[in-house]
Amino acid sequence: MSAFGEVARAAAAVAVRPVLWTTALRQYGRMVPDRWWATSPRLPVPDPAMLAFRATTQYGDPVHPLERDDLLAWLRWCKAENQRRRVV
Repeated sequence: MSAFGEVARAAAAVAVRPVLWTTALRQYGRMVPDRWWATSPRLPVPDPAMLAFRATTQYGDPVHPLERDDLLAWLRWCKAENQRRRVV
């Protein structure tokens, strides 16, 4: 699946969970490469090589699509870590 397709699937999973919107946008911004506008397709999408690496380390397959439940669990973890860091 293309990087754009992965982003669309992730956005659909998060769209119905307003409590995760801020966390999802923050994490998405961290995944978008610097100077994304200087390369084709001139859209702020994550680097396909990075997505393949993440899929390989998580699923053992570089083309395995992101699973919705895994994405949501990761975003909940990120949100909890951000809140924990603000308290400490």
